[in-house]
Amino acid sequence: MRLFPPFLTSPFTRLITQQRLVYIRKMSTKTIAVLDETELYDGQMKEVDFEAGKVLISRIGDKIHATSAFCTHYGAPLAKGVLTSDGRVVCPWHGACFNVCTGDIEDAPAPSALHSFKAHITNGKIHVTANPSHTLKDNKSRQPKLSSTGNDSVGKGVVIIGGGSATFHAVEGLRENGYKLPITILTKEPHTPIDRTKLSKALITDASKLELLTAADLKIKYGTTIRLGVEVTSIDPAKKEVIIDNGKDSLLYETLVLATGGAPRRLPVEGANLENVYTFRGIADSQKVDAAAKEGKRMVVIGSSFISMEIVAAVSKRKLASIDVIGMENHPFEAVLGTEVGQGLQKYHESQGVGFHMATRVDKIIPQEDNPTLAGGVVVNGTTLPADFVIMGVGVAPATEYLKGSGIDVEKDGGIKVDKYLRVQSGTDRKNIYAIGDIAVYPQLSGDYTRIEHWNVAGNHGRAAGKTIAGSPQPFVKIPVFWSAQGQQLRYCGVGHGYDDVFIKGSPSEMKFIAYYGKRGKVIAVASMQNDPVVGKASELLRLGLMPSLDEIKAGKDLLSIDISTESTLQKVVT
Repeated sequence: MRLFPPFLTSPFTRLITQQRLVYIRKMSTKTIAVLDETELYDGQMKEVDFEAGKVLISRIGDKIHATSAFCTHYGAPLAKGVLTSDGRVVCPWHGACFNVCTGDIEDAPAPSALHSFKAHITNGKIHVTANPSHTLKDNKSRQPKLSSTGNDSVGKGVVIIGGGSATFHAVEGLRENGYKLPITILTKEPHTPIDRTKLSKALITDASKLELLTAADLKIKYGTTIRLGVEVTSIDPAKKEVIIDNGKDSLLYETLVLATGGAPRRLPVEGANLENVYTFRGIADSQKVDAAAKEGKRMVVIGSSFISMEIVAAVSKRKLASIDVIGMENHPFEAVLGTEVGQGLQKYHESQGVGFHMATRVDKIIPQEDNPTLAGGVVVNGTTLPADFVIMGVGVAPATEYLKGSGIDVEKDGGIKVDKYLRVQSGTDRKNIYAIGDIAVYPQLSGDYTRIEHWNVAGNHGRAAGKTIAGSPQPFVKIPVFWSAQGQQLRYCGVGHGYDDVFIKGSPSEMKFIAYYGKRGKVIAVASMQNDPVVGKASELLRLGLMPSLDEIKAGKDLLSIDISTESTLQKVVT
């Protein structure tokens, strides 16, 4: 990656240019007293004015830190988040995390780092030195600190198969941590990695509004080549070779990252493949649903998953003639969130005109009388629900078919077992092969192996694998976090599989609650609505091993009252 145009080639010219850039930066910065020293105590952070912008001031012990004030993900005010004694600030909305000492990204889904400013105390005042333009909300993120070779080579180096969140963050993790060899992305998608979460939550249909980086940015800023619209059909670990489009092309690698995500499932029922029966995963799916979900139309959704119910929430204001949801549980989300929360969320959707047909299965999908290629209804328990289109939201399967015959072992569900560094564990010639995101079966902090299809987990997998490949081994120890748009924003952290007790504060039926999920008396997951930043705090308490017991929560312990932001807390954790 060239830092200077070709005509600035001599060392002397580059030195002069660098000196001029430093001078310009100095001239554009200002030092302003923003706060009395006594107004910021240990473990506290405040958002303060800086000319037309804002700065986040944090104090840990006797050290003052200053960064830009808004999360680089969706712009949440970080002052309303959670500060920890080891220098992490957690966004109150979606779990993104930054280092307040440096501004660096700690956790996904943060796509870029914060600006970091100098702060000092003089005459009892906290002073910040910053470029005022970097304190504005629309300029909240800094340019990445990257390292690349500056050549256009493809092959060798790292080859990443897949084009989602895990891939985007793997590239960042590699370059931020000094990886200098070529990076090549191979993806079936016709676009660069996108913010996939907005598809089901908002039915956005324009890829350019969702791309996390353009192909030009990947090439110029990250020294990364992306090949769009290609399919990896097999790999040969012995030769370190990726086979593309059934042998039409191939690519050699030194390190291989498998990040192929999930493929939507279809129920094996009659009519499942009719033209207007849609699964939901990518831009093309969003375009089909957006075009079909017009006023007066009838929609039937098979499956009460988070994706399904986000689509329902997204179209419920469009004046459809009917929206029907078919689910196997008694209430949507029941297996993950429990009966009471499921009932509360179902009540909300019913208030928006959604009909539920729960604890049941689909008999078949029947075609329209005048057009047998299109679905006209879904039969449930002998009753036909009329439909102009059908969405089949019954989950995804790991997209690992291309590994057949490769010698890499695949689990029964299609996942790939990895170690704590996300390296493939089983099979032949697996050295220097990593699996991340929806396909990875990885060890949790508890030691249990699990596969989690969360956007944040995939992103954090990518960052950890990138750091490890770059030469700084990074065990994956993150707490899973996810969110969902269900009338209000649902937040969740932890791994609640197998919980045996649920304690709820507040009212799920009023969409304002905190739910604590326990297993043998330990809190293993927390969900909330309209109680930020409780889930952000819970994720850090789980990370630090300071989460109270479920009995303590039931006795009135408030998570937000637990100190994790002062130096004394960190000393307790370490000892």
